[in-house]
Amino acid sequence: MGKLYEGLTPALRDFIAQAPMYFAATAPLSADGHVNVSPKGGMDTFAVLDDTTVAYLDLIGSGAETIAHARESGRITLMFCSFTRRPKILRLYGTARCVFPDAPEWDALIGRFGKHPIPRSIMVVSLTRITDSCGFTVPEMDLVRERDLQDQWGMRKSDQELEAYMRQKNSTSIDGLPARPHREL
Repeated sequence: MGKLYEGLTPALRDFIAQAPMYFAATAPLSADGHVNVSPKGGMDTFAVLDDTTVAYLDLIGSGAETIAHARESGRITLMFCSFTRRPKILRLYGTARCVFPDAPEWDALIGRFGKHPIPRSIMVVSLTRITDSCGFTVPEMDLVRERDLQDQWGMRKSDQELEAYMRQKNSTSIDGLPARPHREL
C-alpha cells in the first residue's frame, strides 16, 4: 500500500517522467474561498530539480488561481496518476513560489522546459511530504495524443494582446486574491 518518502527516488522520478498529465491543487487561506484543482498536460512542462524540489511551467490560462494561492500561502499538492496497467498515485505536498519572467532566476529555470509561446510563470515547489498509494480505482486508459491547442492559441496573439488578456483574466483569483503583477502595455 502507501509509502512515505524522504525524497524523489529514481523510481519516483521515472514514474513522473512517464506520466502524461498531473494535477495541481491549491486553496486560499479563507475558509469560504474556493479550492482549485488544475489538470496539467505536456510533460515537457514539469522538471525535477533535486530530490525535494520540482518546478512546472505555468502557461497563460483562463484563470490564475494557483498563482494567487501560491502568493498568499504557498500551499500546493501535485498529484500524478498511473493510467497504465500498473496502478499508482503519487502526491507531492509542498510550498510553491512563483517565478515570473522578470525574476533573476527565470533564465536559469526556463531551459528546463520545452518551448511554449505563452509562459506566465514557473512554479517552484519545495516538497515537504512525498507519498504514494495504490491507485486501484484509477481507470486504465490509452493516451491518444497531447493537445497543442493552448500553444496554437498563444501563437495567434501579439505580446500586447496576451498582456491585455492576462490583465483581464489573470489579475485576481475568483475569490479576489491578487495573482500576477502587471506589465505596462
